[in-house]
Amino acid sequence: MTSSYADDLAFLRKHTDIVELSAPGKARVAVAPKYQGRVMTSTLDGESSFGWLNVKFIAAGTVDERFNNYGGEDRFWLGPEAGQFGLWFAPGEPFDTAHWKTPAGFDRGGFAITSQGRHSLAMASQFDVSNASGTAFRCAVKRTISALDDEQAAEHLGVPMPSGMRMVAFESGNTLVNAGPDAWTRKGGLPSIWILGQFKPLPRGKVIVPFRPGDEKDLGPRAMTDYFCKLPPERGRLGDDCLLFSCDGQFRSKIGISPRRAKRVLGSFDPDAKVLTIVQFNLPSAAAKLPYVNSLWETQKDPFAGDVVNSYNDGEEYPGAGQFGPFYEIETSSPAAELKAGESITHAHRTYHFGGPADALNALSRKVLGVDLGAIR
Repeated sequence: MTSSYADDLAFLRKHTDIVELSAPGKARVAVAPKYQGRVMTSTLDGESSFGWLNVKFIAAGTVDERFNNYGGEDRFWLGPEAGQFGLWFAPGEPFDTAHWKTPAGFDRGGFAITSQGRHSLAMASQFDVSNASGTAFRCAVKRTISALDDEQAAEHLGVPMPSGMRMVAFESGNTLVNAGPDAWTRKGGLPSIWILGQFKPLPRGKVIVPFRPGDEKDLGPRAMTDYFCKLPPERGRLGDDCLLFSCDGQFRSKIGISPRRAKRVLGSFDPDAKVLTIVQFNLPSAAAKLPYVNSLWETQKDPFAGDVVNSYNDGEEYPGAGQFGPFYEIETSSPAAELKAGESITHAHRTYHFGGPADALNALSRKVLGVDLGAIR
């Protein structure tokens, strides 16, 4: 049985401090500063609750040396995950789950609140992190969570909000500063801002990833679909300009879109609850020419030929192994942070949840994502 927002909020408040941001009507956004400033969940009507929470882990109150998986629909990480410049592996270690370990700097401890209002919350943190090549990064992070109203959502999405639609929307503004004395260069590897949202799995839903159409000779592959295994055709439908990806939390898989193909929006649709989720981010106009970190679990030929957007569907690595969730993720990344001392890079990641009549949701999806929801069964 799916928990309500009231249930999730009451549970969270038993275990950590929660700052609840207000949006119009009954829309609310729950932020946990002590869980690295995560948006844990949100609601558009006081009943729905979209963020996946790791109830067992949170209730235990323990610290996991590999991954403090609290859940939450917007969390701050840095990339890349793997490869010779990966942050999850120590120098000389093989790229496998036995050696995979989330850097403590953005996996443990809280973000300090620097300002707080009814609709927004600003936080900050400082930490050091090293990659698989031994390069160290001293990082300062500023993170602001803002609840958005209808007017702000319409402005960002470029479409008017249909009448009769319910919505909750929020933005995380994330700034990474090179707080060390030396420049960050490609030779030693570069970090990037990586925002990941964990959502409750959708038994019949799909992640919707529009991308630029065109010849693969010019733009490269339409999508990366074999991160952990070859994606079975029944779990991913790859068209000329869109990928539909199963997000039921029952099969470990991941997809990605390169900067030459990516658009600034993606999302998911739940045909049972009739909820359309849209994720939007600030994609640079010159993204196709910028370096994006590569997170493939191998020594890479090109460590700066990575993805801009990703989606992960949770599942077991092998039968009986257990799994992190179940949940699914929608992820966006900034370009690689090639920064001199004191310089910064900022990445905005916005999450919108819409509920309403099927025809209104479909019209919104067609305008923003370019996808007819009738394609999702």
